[in-house]
Amino acid sequence: MVTNGRIKQSLVYWCLNGTDWQWDLDRICCAAERLGCPSVELVPPELWPQVRKRGLQNALAHNGMDNPVFAKGLNNPRYQEEVIARTKVEIDRAADGGVPNVIAFTGYKWLDADDPQSGEISLAEGAANTVKGLTEVALYARPKGVTIVLEQLNTRDRSHPMKGHPGYQGDDIDYCAEIVRQVGSPSAKLLFDIYHVAIMNGDVIRRIHQYAPWIGHIHTAGVPGRAELNGRQEINYPAVMRALLDAGYQGYVGQEFIPTHDPMDGLAEAVAWCDV
Repeated sequence: MVTNGRIKQSLVYWCLNGTDWQWDLDRICCAAERLGCPSVELVPPELWPQVRKRGLQNALAHNGMDNPVFAKGLNNPRYQEEVIARTKVEIDRAADGGVPNVIAFTGYKWLDADDPQSGEISLAEGAANTVKGLTEVALYARPKGVTIVLEQLNTRDRSHPMKGHPGYQGDDIDYCAEIVRQVGSPSAKLLFDIYHVAIMNGDVIRRIHQYAPWIGHIHTAGVPGRAELNGRQEINYPAVMRALLDAGYQGYVGQEFIPTHDPMDGLAEAVAWCDV
């Protein structure tokens, strides 16, 4: 259970409900309360009232796109209008529900998100398109007190549809950070996923300090494999959490790993590792 509480930790709904474990929301909330985590995130909107009723925060909301939510993104003119429209709906919902952050994605690099043979959007064009789209949703979100957080995803892991995302254009944290920097809005930030950053870029602690002003949310998982945070994976999570504190980070850290054994045991270990 949390004893220091300097890092605000969040349990991630899909990791516990959309996997082999199929925990319902009540069980997830009970786990958060037992562990001392103030948030359960990425909860379906129809279940948000149950989270609020338990006195828990929902730190992060989806962008309203259909699964896979990261395929059709702001980088592609073919989908940008739909992405912006659906994101605005979720911004309104988040503002009404007290949810501080809504996720955003660059999208796949292919002209047709479902067809890798359809040709590619260049990195420069994808960045320009994403800056344009992210600027629009950030302007919409700002007066509502909501932040849009753009996530970098790894393209290297092909073992599982939620462990890596081949074809995703924003697979470089430096690329995504530059997009957010160009938008230049306090309502547009980075979702710095330590798992994805470690796989694609490494040098996690230095990048935390480098991009601290633009980091709006954090995700964790063990590398490799997106499993538990333990001694069998390579990231020194206590050191990373201390770096976040040193950099002045005050947002949430979502435990976004896929359990390989009893989720409660894995969550307890992860929460302890991050409670620095």
